[in-house]
Amino acid sequence: MTLDELRNLDPKTIGSWPVLPKLGALLIALLLLIIASYFLDWQGQLEAIDVAQQKETSLRATFLEKKKQAIDIEAYRKQLADIEKSFGALLKQLPSKSEMEALLTDINQAGLGRGLQFELFKPAAAENMSEFYAELPITLRVSGSYHDMGAFASDISKLSRIVLLNDMQLAQNKDGTITMDAVAKTYRYLDEEELVRQKSAARKAKAAKK
Repeated sequence: MTLDELRNLDPKTIGSWPVLPKLGALLIALLLLIIASYFLDWQGQLEAIDVAQQKETSLRATFLEKKKQAIDIEAYRKQLADIEKSFGALLKQLPSKSEMEALLTDINQAGLGRGLQFELFKPAAAENMSEFYAELPITLRVSGSYHDMGAFASDISKLSRIVLLNDMQLAQNKDGTITMDAVAKTYRYLDEEELVRQKSAARKAKAAKK
């Protein structure tokens, strides 16, 4: 068909058109229908399918992770038991409230036993409270020979309870002796009543921030 013949075709009588123009019109109508269906219906369905596939991938990864944790549950339980055992051993190195006075005496005796002269031995007026333990700083000033000072520090590290020497400063005296200023920090675990107070204070602080 010529271009003029195509222009003269009447859209109202498509049924009487020649075969080729009729097939062309049907093809165009089909393409328009497909395009309209995509934007009006299929696009939303395809997006929903994509979202579902992403969710399936996420759920599958979560499932595999949970499965791995379930397989390793016994190893986790053993690890937790080991941690609790280690924590218990460390806790035993902290004195109770009633044992603190004896520990202070042990620190003092460790210095006197090495021939050191205590010029200052002053425990802090108040302990620094933490969640599970209390820290007591003790300001020290001792004088003696360099060798005895080192032996004193070694004795402190060997005490059955945890005592740490901090902020140490050494100064040589005119007579050849050494004066050491330091802060000895020792720790004790909180008793049940103190733990309850600490937890209550933590809850109140958390609530106040909201």
